[in-house]
Amino acid sequence: MEKAQAYIRIQELRDIINEANRKYYVENSPVLSDFEFDMLLKELEALETEHPELKTTDSPTQKVGSDLDTKAGKNAGKEFEQYPHRYPMLSLGNTYDISEVQAFADRASKGIGNAFTYSCELKFDGTAICLTYRNGKLVRALTRGDGTVGDDVTANVRNITNIPQELKTPSGFFPTLLQPKPWPEEFEIRGEIYMPWPAFDRLNEQRIKDEETPFANPRNAASGSLKLIDSKAVAGRGLECTLYHILGKELPFQTHDQALKAAQSWGFPVSDKRKICRSIEEIEEFINYWDTERKTLLFATDGIVIKINELPYQEELGYTAKFPRWAVAYKFKAEQALTRLLSIDYQVGRTGAVTPVANLEPVQLSGTVVKRASLHNADQMQQLDIHIGDYVYVEKGGEIIPKITAVELSKRDRDVVLPHFPEICPDCGTRLIKDEQEAKSFCPNQISCPTQIKGRLVHFLSRKAMNVIAGDATVDQLYNKALVWNVADFYELTKEHLLTLEGWKERSAERFMKSLSDSRKVPFERVLYALGIRYVGETTAKSLAKHFGSIDALAKATIEELLATDDIGQVIAESVYDFFREETNIDTIARLKAAGLKFEAEQSQQKMSDKLAGKTIVISGNFSVSRDDMKSLITSHGGKNSGSVSGKTSYLLAGEKPGPEKIKKAESLGVEIIDEQKFREMIEL
Repeated sequence: MEKAQAYIRIQELRDIINEANRKYYVENSPVLSDFEFDMLLKELEALETEHPELKTTDSPTQKVGSDLDTKAGKNAGKEFEQYPHRYPMLSLGNTYDISEVQAFADRASKGIGNAFTYSCELKFDGTAICLTYRNGKLVRALTRGDGTVGDDVTANVRNITNIPQELKTPSGFFPTLLQPKPWPEEFEIRGEIYMPWPAFDRLNEQRIKDEETPFANPRNAASGSLKLIDSKAVAGRGLECTLYHILGKELPFQTHDQALKAAQSWGFPVSDKRKICRSIEEIEEFINYWDTERKTLLFATDGIVIKINELPYQEELGYTAKFPRWAVAYKFKAEQALTRLLSIDYQVGRTGAVTPVANLEPVQLSGTVVKRASLHNADQMQQLDIHIGDYVYVEKGGEIIPKITAVELSKRDRDVVLPHFPEICPDCGTRLIKDEQEAKSFCPNQISCPTQIKGRLVHFLSRKAMNVIAGDATVDQLYNKALVWNVADFYELTKEHLLTLEGWKERSAERFMKSLSDSRKVPFERVLYALGIRYVGETTAKSLAKHFGSIDALAKATIEELLATDDIGQVIAESVYDFFREETNIDTIARLKAAGLKFEAEQSQQKMSDKLAGKTIVISGNFSVSRDDMKSLITSHGGKNSGSVSGKTSYLLAGEKPGPEKIKKAESLGVEIIDEQKFREMIEL
């Protein structure tokens, strides 16, 4: 691939992968299967290998996905304090074929030059944890974070019943002066916190009753539960833990297996679903066994972890920037089922996107009955060569969302029907437009397309937005009676209007009006989320609200200023910019302002001085607070943030471990480089 083409594709892949990482690790709302993600990452690695001059230190190929709360740093009033890992907490390289396991073994053999064994272990599908014990007592629990820094979740971990608060002395141990305790004075042990299937099912049943979105899978449920603000609530989530790796100085073990056996004798939960193997054939046998038997387990598993068993050899092989060279994960292929395609519905979302949804003969898949599956878009339908009446393979990508992966052509009948993606909106009759960037078709009629209107209304009232007590049925009635068309119309409703709705009584009308009144107290970031700007989810809304401080500042922001906000890429920036260029949206905001909704952040986030007026600042590295908080300080003192160094840059604000490319460019352009202390001196009142 030519360098120019490679550059464009590399940027595209980085944006997709970074967004997928954020959705997976931070929002616990995955958008890609593991396989899809890994294939994109491999494509990126191949392009960076072909064009090494395009590789950068911040590329997803050079760092692990992060679960950190990047909206606040240590001592900045955030939910979890962050601490550095004593030893880097890396991820594992993934394989999907036994030949790739053989390649791993060949590389290890070449590096070691001696005979060795493998520890093969079931891979629990949960969220990584690092526990520190001192004098036999739990003192700290950190998430993986970004591999170098993790969130302190100690209080929450203390509510997971199978994690010992204090270690036990194994029978047969006799203390000596040299070894008064069976364990080291201080050490780390790492593992996986997961949610068993029964606990997962109970949790989702309750969330559905509470009109909350159910978790996609146990991994997301475990990760979300571990980050609950109320540590006591963690106890009711049914989380469990398995531990698999000990780290520390002068550990008395020669093999990984010895270390795990010792950990088990001290009271740690260690999986018994592991085996010492001496050949690829034995590894393959272990993989095949659990690929079948995993369906009988009470917890989710997505593969087998294969490690060099001898610890001196692990140390000899070492690490890459992202993975240990002494371990690899073999990922199971997603479970498939064969069933018949009965029909296709074309659904219009609140943003106007038209999605084809397959109606299937019910089939059992990964513990649930699947009746419907996404076909994503017209391009995928064409690639699959799918016909109504075909027998199709359905799988849950990464155990998440059912999707059709292939057609069984050998079972195709003569009477199958080729579907045609509609050219007009199935709800309003408007001609659809094709978004080539997303390969999706959209209905552009935001003004009068009923499904889009009602979708926006439902979204606006939802719990995570304005939190008004009303469901889809209420919105349908209000819309059909022409009482509500625009979200601002809700604040012009009266109790008398509500009493005209079928089934509504005095009490239900009063409850609705009270919750509508209470919604005026909802903070700015949730109001911003409620507006339903395309691509702006909860996390992005918080970033924008914190960075700009008010709806007026956000509405005036340029593309470049939007890009200077954490977690905001080109696509989101353009969507936000375009939203505030629509007269209808501006009118809606004006009406909501008049209704008393909050369109400014709390006072602490407002403008404090003009000491940085006319100054454009680029930040790089780590600071005493989060990067987003540093950017907020810049804007609150009249400055502008920028994501890249240029001739217009006033200062490069460099923290710990700044990006070398930004430093180099700033020096070449003569841009002054300042540290955090100098910056704070500049803004002191």
